[in-house]
Amino acid sequence: MPATTQNNKLIVYQLLVRHFGNTKTRNKFFGSIKENGCGKFNDITDKALSALKEFGVTHVWYTGVLEHATLTDYSLFGIARDHPMIVKGIAGSPYAIKDYYDVDPDLAENVTMRISEFEALIHRTRENGLKSIIDFIPNHVARSYKSDQKPEGIDDFGKNDDRDAPFAAQNNYYYLPGEAFMIPDGISSPVKAQNDYTEIPAKATGNDVFSATPSVYDWYDTAKLNYGVDYLNGRTAHFDPLPDTWLKMRDILLYWSGKGVDGFRCDMAEMVPAEFWAWVIPQVKSVNPAIIFIAEIYNPGEYRRYIHEGGFDYLYDKVGLYDTLRRLIEGHGNADDITRVWKEESGDIAPHMLRFLENHDEQRIASRYFAGDPFRALPAMALSATLHTGPLMIYSGQEVGVAARDSEGYQGDDGRTTIYDYWGITELQAWVNKGRFDGAKLSGPQKTLRKFYADLNRLATENEAFYSGAFFDLQYVNFHGQSPGYDSSRLFSFLRYTGRQKIILAYNFDQNRLFSTHLRIPEQVWREVLGLDTGRHYTIKEIFGAQTWDFRFRFSESPGGIPLNLPPNTFRIWEISD
Repeated sequence: MPATTQNNKLIVYQLLVRHFGNTKTRNKFFGSIKENGCGKFNDITDKALSALKEFGVTHVWYTGVLEHATLTDYSLFGIARDHPMIVKGIAGSPYAIKDYYDVDPDLAENVTMRISEFEALIHRTRENGLKSIIDFIPNHVARSYKSDQKPEGIDDFGKNDDRDAPFAAQNNYYYLPGEAFMIPDGISSPVKAQNDYTEIPAKATGNDVFSATPSVYDWYDTAKLNYGVDYLNGRTAHFDPLPDTWLKMRDILLYWSGKGVDGFRCDMAEMVPAEFWAWVIPQVKSVNPAIIFIAEIYNPGEYRRYIHEGGFDYLYDKVGLYDTLRRLIEGHGNADDITRVWKEESGDIAPHMLRFLENHDEQRIASRYFAGDPFRALPAMALSATLHTGPLMIYSGQEVGVAARDSEGYQGDDGRTTIYDYWGITELQAWVNKGRFDGAKLSGPQKTLRKFYADLNRLATENEAFYSGAFFDLQYVNFHGQSPGYDSSRLFSFLRYTGRQKIILAYNFDQNRLFSTHLRIPEQVWREVLGLDTGRHYTIKEIFGAQTWDFRFRFSESPGGIPLNLPPNTFRIWEISD
């Protein structure tokens, strides 16, 4: 992997605003906003942002900012009520957008000042040396979409559609003429509906379901947007003239970039044609060249297209590294699969891959559905931070071991923190400590865990070998008997280096076995890759962890390699110096 030239190592901290500042502890099943509470923009104070900065964060992803469908009644503020049968949970899904030009009224202390409170948060974020990211949800909207905050001269989605046409290039939606939308079987709501939901003609559902009768497992609360792709006729593209949806979405992106946000995390970006991104991203960057675009994408076959043609800065690395590391944490993976991942992502796209072990879609590490113990994932998290130069993401509460043990309401007991319900996250509340953000209520193990993450963030952003260095895989020179006792299915080792810094890394993903072996580095690599003299003595110093082991090493005296002793579920990070 070629080295980059500057420190572009991002540490992204994802927080759901609804949860982050919520200090209520009632946590009633399907509780209302009054019963269970809700975090506000104003709860993310200078003290909170300063603590995140000290933790090592560079970017805060504010999740759930845009106004979305909800069962909380804001009709007194001119916001139309949503039908209970097309809203998930009491709070509603942050990905069923109801008004692209507004923010969620739940998040405001003063609902009439909600935009101003959001703008103040963006200003605070920047004043504390951090950058802000918000969601952009381009593929679908809430079935109840109606903007009451759109700027003058902007038409709502669907206003000028030909609703008798299943597909028309200038339509914003896809229609099923003559068919009425049917609420999926099995849907019930904690709020009683006063009347039946009516949608005629039915719109196609967000996850590409072109039927008036989606299932309970579909994104039934959303309607698919039309970017000029005729899905029912071979996915033929109709991009000339530019589809109306393209123009509307450009205006929305420019609106929020004008509010001062520093980036967009683009939900299900691969469900929107790459041609749109190639058209819109340069236009936004012409106004703000520093703004970043992150794509949620799950098809590795499309990675290069969405980077090189679409123009994305970063992509989710879920199907590659996350899935590989999760299997290892659970005890049934193979460390050699990491080699396959870096080979597939090597060179041109590795710096663009955003690594993580948690986000709002995935199960919590500490949940019984995943590892059951947050400490089991520490080698995997360290590898995520050190494998390449791309960004690292931490989901709020991951650093204090949120276990998601409860059934909160719509979300159910599935090892995830709900995005649909009002809820207080007890582990996170212990760190928030009623707005002090000092962690005083954390247990001893939680403090240890959080310190690990803080130290890891600093390691990744303060060492040039990690933020701008090249990569060399040591697996192929240590397996198959070349290094006796080295099990490449459980161990993974590699080098990160620049002209000024050389680092050796070795990971043991086995939860039970200790490995005592030697780590072989070929003479050619020692000399030609690392630029070191085989006849000189070097100090090999451990640079991460509470206990360090330093020793002097000369290649010519130890042709078998560097002594390596790895207890279960541990890792070593050494720097080579004169």
